[in-house]
Amino acid sequence: MKKRFKKIIMIVAVVLLIMAVGIWTFMQTPKFGSQPKGERLKKIEQAANYKDGQFQNQHHTPDLAEGVSMLTVLNKFFFGKSKRSKPAQPLPSQKIDLLHLDPSENVIVWFGHSSYFIQANGKTMLVDPVFSGAASPVSFTTRAFAGADVYAVEDLPAIDFLFISHDHWDHLDYETVLKLKDKVKKIITGLGTGQHFERWEFDMATVEERNWNETIDLGSGFVIHTTPARHFSGRGLKRNGALWTSFVVKTPTLNLYLGGDSGYDTHYKEIGDQYGPFDLAILECGQYNEYWKYIHMMPEQVVTAAQELKAKKLMPVHWAKFSLALHDWDEPILRVTAEAKKQAMPIMTPMIGQKASLTNDEVFTEWWKGLE
Repeated sequence: MKKRFKKIIMIVAVVLLIMAVGIWTFMQTPKFGSQPKGERLKKIEQAANYKDGQFQNQHHTPDLAEGVSMLTVLNKFFFGKSKRSKPAQPLPSQKIDLLHLDPSENVIVWFGHSSYFIQANGKTMLVDPVFSGAASPVSFTTRAFAGADVYAVEDLPAIDFLFISHDHWDHLDYETVLKLKDKVKKIITGLGTGQHFERWEFDMATVEERNWNETIDLGSGFVIHTTPARHFSGRGLKRNGALWTSFVVKTPTLNLYLGGDSGYDTHYKEIGDQYGPFDLAILECGQYNEYWKYIHMMPEQVVTAAQELKAKKLMPVHWAKFSLALHDWDEPILRVTAEAKKQAMPIMTPMIGQKASLTNDEVFTEWWKGLE
């Protein structure tokens, strides 16, 4: 009996070892990128917002709210997730010809979640594109909702400026950025994220990686300010080796705020006071929960943040493509539109793929209503 028990223990140990080696080997593949090293790491270590081996938020930011354990969160994900976390039918969407836009148009096209295309004053911009169909290192998990993936890299024109807010899988998609390599003229991202692009053999002369509160003059009246966010980063086991950031984008005629992922904090008012008012603030609204309220805003906070930014209009993103939280798929838009009405904040809610003007007032349909 003892010999049999020892044999079982040995078999289990070998299986676990093989699994561990397999996972470790998989995590060494290029899609996981690389941790900063060499001169890049030396520069990072000199940053005021980097200590104890990782980037820090402006204020203390626990991963989970007080009194919440990871066991509680996992239990909710497996046994308490909404039955409507994904739409039961394909989302309605549009697909326009981005390759032949009138260059005089100032427009935005949302691709679902946090991916969107902007054309402003003749320049093209792309933010956090994910066109692979999944927000995960393995393609069979965290799949895009049906109807939310109508565009591909091949549908995009040449991109003047690619913005990557941070290196999470739902914002920095390996498959997508590789396909974009020959289409993008300049990449703008947070300090440390450039290590991924270096491993992926990008021309590093095209990559601008900056800390918060830096300015990039791109010429022709285009100026970028890298501004704080309240979040975290990491594509593997180690967190916060690269910086998460938001962006102020000043064009010859527009002032835009690209929020990236962020919990609510004082930085919105500070950015609004320094760089506002904004013609449009694009803010994350979705994948939130009171369990992790410090790293993702509640929908009501999104509207308050837009007010503090002194935004003329708000466009909520980070919803309607992936299920990364516990709420109903349409709860973010229902709550944020209700709060926007309450706070008298003009809101843009285009359908996925719809062309929306950055300069003209438009009326959008409540396309999410009536969908299960």
